[in-house]
Amino acid sequence: MNWTLLKQLCETPAVPGREDLMRSLVKERMAPLVDDLRVDAMGNVIGVRRKQGARKVMVAAHMDEIGFYVRFIDEKGFLRLQPVGGFDARQLFAQRVLVHPREGAALPGVLTYTTKPTHLLKPEERNKAPEVDQFFVDLGMSAEAVKGAVRIGDMVTMDRPCADFGDVMVSKAIDNRVGVFVLLQALEQLTSQEIELYAVATVQEEVGLRGAGTSAFDVDPDVSIALDTTLACDYPGNQDADAVTRMGQGVAIKIMDGSLICHPRLVDHFRSIAERDGIAHQMEILPRGGTDAGAMQRSRGGNVSMTLSVPTRYIHTVNEMAAKSDIEAAVKLLATYLAEAHNGAYAL
Repeated sequence: MNWTLLKQLCETPAVPGREDLMRSLVKERMAPLVDDLRVDAMGNVIGVRRKQGARKVMVAAHMDEIGFYVRFIDEKGFLRLQPVGGFDARQLFAQRVLVHPREGAALPGVLTYTTKPTHLLKPEERNKAPEVDQFFVDLGMSAEAVKGAVRIGDMVTMDRPCADFGDVMVSKAIDNRVGVFVLLQALEQLTSQEIELYAVATVQEEVGLRGAGTSAFDVDPDVSIALDTTLACDYPGNQDADAVTRMGQGVAIKIMDGSLICHPRLVDHFRSIAERDGIAHQMEILPRGGTDAGAMQRSRGGNVSMTLSVPTRYIHTVNEMAAKSDIEAAVKLLATYLAEAHNGAYAL
């Protein structure tokens, strides 16, 4: 596995609607692995391995990460933010961010909660639940300098590099750069296939599965597979029954989430391959939340759909954590499936 590539993917800024830098990186990495490559009007990257007349299989991984737009610049140069994606405000204290102007280098800033210092808080003020819109960014610049460099609508991302801890990778944006990574690594491992394969890096998943919907309508696949993270709530504060998945116990084959019920025969196909080849795996039911497969499944007249997930701790924080062994299992299972996808019997 090319862990340096995963680090590069995680550290490339790309919030919904501002995926330009990620799109350039994905195009560079995917181009040698496909026959044709294009970008649609939404900004989805669509790579194709041709096999005329064969079953069409679409594999999608979203490029965007949760982040912010600059919503307002006050008279002192402090920035107010519009979230794009679901943040837990409790995880945002004492963080640093990068503000990305349309021109020039990113500007480092401090993400700060609108409150008094702890020394001045009254007892009744200490337990107030935070809201995302109560945070602002301080760039440490004069108001004039801020207004000369930053515009409403500029992208803001969390400032946290990707770290290799040995057995795990830790970073902001593991959700879902790890899905893009699995897609690219599986394409490298797949030497031949009897399907027409569409490898798609989608946009705007974090704000409603938007890129997956438009690209699936365009491709009109017979089978569609989303690659994403899923919750691994196997740490203190959670009950065993609510873990969803467990980090280090293999790739997750999704049964359902809040956006779709996966096609049972496609789920069985993936599970049978994993059992046959000894690929570490676990079955996943995610009560809430969705993936690109939810939009792909409902495109046009519908298609056979499911999601393959990488168990991830601390999702939607700057310290998302995924086990290398689970990522490797995801790559192996996906590549093996794609080599055999033409044999799948999915008719109900």
